[in-house]
Amino acid sequence: MVEIDGKKVKLFALSANKPLAEEISKWANIPLSTANVIKFADNEMSVSIEESVRGCHVFVVQPTSTPVNEHYMELFIMIDALKRASAASINIIMPYYGYSRQDRKSRSREPITAKLIADMLQTAGATRVIAMDLHAGQIQGFFDIPIDNFPAAPLLASYFKKKKMKDLVIVSPDHGGATRARSFSRLLGGVPLAIIDKRRPKPNVAEVVNIIGEVRGKTAIIIDDIIDTAGTLIAASSALLKAGAVAVYATATHAVFSDPAIERINDSCIKEVVVTNTIELQKTCDKVTQLSVGPLLGETIIHLMKDEAISQIFNRMEED
Repeated sequence: MVEIDGKKVKLFALSANKPLAEEISKWANIPLSTANVIKFADNEMSVSIEESVRGCHVFVVQPTSTPVNEHYMELFIMIDALKRASAASINIIMPYYGYSRQDRKSRSREPITAKLIADMLQTAGATRVIAMDLHAGQIQGFFDIPIDNFPAAPLLASYFKKKKMKDLVIVSPDHGGATRARSFSRLLGGVPLAIIDKRRPKPNVAEVVNIIGEVRGKTAIIIDDIIDTAGTLIAASSALLKAGAVAVYATATHAVFSDPAIERINDSCIKEVVVTNTIELQKTCDKVTQLSVGPLLGETIIHLMKDEAISQIFNRMEED
């Protein structure tokens, strides 16, 4: 146990991304406490917390990437155990929010699963959620507890600034990502924007219809929040090169990388794909560069326990 500003603090990691939890622990100087996930023969699971958490402000690291349902059940059970053990607060560090793409009804009789997940987290006993680049900003409104939605753009932009690339154009892979692309452009000094006009005939299939903006003779950086099967990314990169772009890079916060994403990226014309470690990569390739959000999340814990504004962290990142 560590005390920060007179508050007892403990940090736990479940099974989704232990390397990230270890980085957070190292940066915040909070040792990881022991909790064991127990799986039974029928695939039910339980959580065993090996030390007292009474009166402690507890942080649990658990992005809800694949296997998403399993990781959510681990988390719900852990929250319930902490609540019953009299933790003072239960803060969930969930940099990747599974089911975030089901944030609205697009046709009749569809669920809004992102809202259901928010309800379940609160009912279980979570008192705060810390996420990164939620797929839709309105997900914050699904919660009646504090939720912090941190952008990864300053970290990603800092990486590209160091490459000192010339004649850039920032590309949104769809109309919905234009605001994200505009913010990324501002971080890189106000470089031009382009938007991919695409349609989806079915899930995980994208067809490029048009490119809005000038890309000829430029180095394009496609920015998105999630790369899943990489179908959109590959279609967009091919269209950009056909339109005269001299090179294509890509960047995103969450590397879901469902099959066959790695194979597609490896076989593509994309020079480099820059992602963060909100999700632990099971497969990778030489074209993928992963940046760590561990220091950011570690510093966030310190600021929260000291009742300091976390906006200070991002103001400093944007200045770097």
